[in-house]
Amino acid sequence: MGIGSSGSDQKTAADAKPAPRVTVTETAKGEAEPAPTVTVTKTAKAKAAKATPKKTKDTTTATAADQVVFKVWGSAPAGTDITYGSDTDNLQGSGLPMTKTLKLTDDAMYFQVTAQLQGGGDIHCSVTVEGQTKKGHAAGGYNICSAQLSSDFFGGWN
Repeated sequence: MGIGSSGSDQKTAADAKPAPRVTVTETAKGEAEPAPTVTVTKTAKAKAAKATPKKTKDTTTATAADQVVFKVWGSAPAGTDITYGSDTDNLQGSGLPMTKTLKLTDDAMYFQVTAQLQGGGDIHCSVTVEGQTKKGHAAGGYNICSAQLSSDFFGGWN
């Protein structure tokens, strides 16, 4: 007894490869071929970006109810020295007109702005907290414009 088969089941190399089959597709005469597809791509021009106002480091995104607004305006040919803030935080301002906004802090006792003329001029200043505004005025050489709002015992500003 041998291992293997009797040889009648064996295939030759020629038998293992199937014969090639060719399929031909033709367009029927008289029928038009489909039109080619054309894709058009348009590039849209970018819209010009709107100029965003320059934010100062102390500007906040708070609402008007929780903001303190400091303003100084007028004429000061030789310049002004401006200080604004609260009883715990004094900041330096510059240039006319000047508008600065800070977040209202619950523990502040007062908010104020002062502007001293350096030489001659005529300036105004104001501080606004929760709809209350105090204003000041200075004219002449080295005079000081001052405005201050203080908190009261009932949570208001005067």
